[in-house]
Amino acid sequence: MAQLIMPKMGESVAEATILKWLKKEGDRIEADEPVLEIATDKVDSEVPSPVAGILKKRLFEEGQVVKVGEVIAEIGSEQDKVAATPASPAPAAQPAPAVTSNGHKSATPVAVSEPLVKSSSGSGRFYSPLVRNIAKQEGIGMQELESIPGTGMNNRVTKQDILQHIDNRQQGQQISAPAPVPAPAVATAAAPAYTAPAVSVSGAVEIIEMDRMRKIIADHMVMSKHTSPHVTSYVEADVTNLVKWRDKVKGAFEKREKEKITFTPIFIEAVARAIRDFPMINVSVDGNKIIVKKNINIGMATALPSGNLIVPVIRNADHLNLIGLTKSVNDLANRARQNKLKPDEIQDGTFTLTNVGSFGNVMGTPIINQPQVAILAVGAIRKKPAVIETPEGDTIGIRHMMFLSLSYDHRVVDGSLGGSFVRRVADYLEQFDVNRPI
Repeated sequence: MAQLIMPKMGESVAEATILKWLKKEGDRIEADEPVLEIATDKVDSEVPSPVAGILKKRLFEEGQVVKVGEVIAEIGSEQDKVAATPASPAPAAQPAPAVTSNGHKSATPVAVSEPLVKSSSGSGRFYSPLVRNIAKQEGIGMQELESIPGTGMNNRVTKQDILQHIDNRQQGQQISAPAPVPAPAVATAAAPAYTAPAVSVSGAVEIIEMDRMRKIIADHMVMSKHTSPHVTSYVEADVTNLVKWRDKVKGAFEKREKEKITFTPIFIEAVARAIRDFPMINVSVDGNKIIVKKNINIGMATALPSGNLIVPVIRNADHLNLIGLTKSVNDLANRARQNKLKPDEIQDGTFTLTNVGSFGNVMGTPIINQPQVAILAVGAIRKKPAVIETPEGDTIGIRHMMFLSLSYDHRVVDGSLGGSFVRRVADYLEQFDVNRPI
């Protein structure tokens, strides 16, 4: 019997939501035929079957959140098709023992008509869909769930926490933690520290439910701020030569290449060159280890028509010339807005660029796209009076100026590295050859 596994959809993607099952239990499936549709905060995709056979069992329902690497379905051989349709319905009062993600069997049958635990408790503690599902399968009520020490952010109970609790309970051991406090006492102590302030809904208001992508983006942003101590360094750059060059060549470039050249590929080119000069900005953190990435894969934050954000990745950006970067930027941006990106096109980014200047902003303090350690925001290019140094002396002139702001993870990137890196990007932009051929 083969297993259908939730695939990895990106380096920072840990879970996905099942949107729609394309096959029913008992259906025949060909190898590489799509079985279900899933969605992450990055992209929607189909999951194909690794083998040909019969869909014997679906382990999750539509709308459920599934961790990457978990088994989502079982695929049997043709001989299993008979077993897929039972001769007579099983008694409703005798459901089969549930199996959790680590193989534990539930000792107590649980009715599925109503969940045992809610997504949040009276103490303000949040429980993820995965934790609630395991609790339901194992017959763990809200009071018992409240007593489990959480190791996640804001004392949340993680998958490992609840599975350890189940192990200890089955072995008859006491949980190695301080004595549980009655639920009312926990609520009184924890609520001021972790509960969000109450929001008044009186008067003229409109309540809008977050869509799936916005919810996951929100969680990802909070996780990033919780993980990395953010520091931001700023540099103002004189990009007059760059602007003059683009104004001069954009007509001929579009006529020859059938592509419009924007400032974004020029920024990406400068970033890729600066990363080669400062490779320790192109890293990730794994506990006490620093993982240095040899490939320079630049993610470019792209706003979607829905108002959400997606980050397609230009792989090996340092290997592309300006024409190649322009074609890659335009292609990825267009398909991102049409929701036509492939899963591997939003994976494995090592550094991110976000253009806040496209919204008329002069600078920003972007949040790091985990597990990267730095993100660069480029502001709007504006004409400003500036001092021009010449051999004959200093003068005042009208120049095209812009701000660059680099947010970086202060665990591994100090001010010297972060400041030097963003300064080097500015140097490459300022030194742009106004006579550069296209």
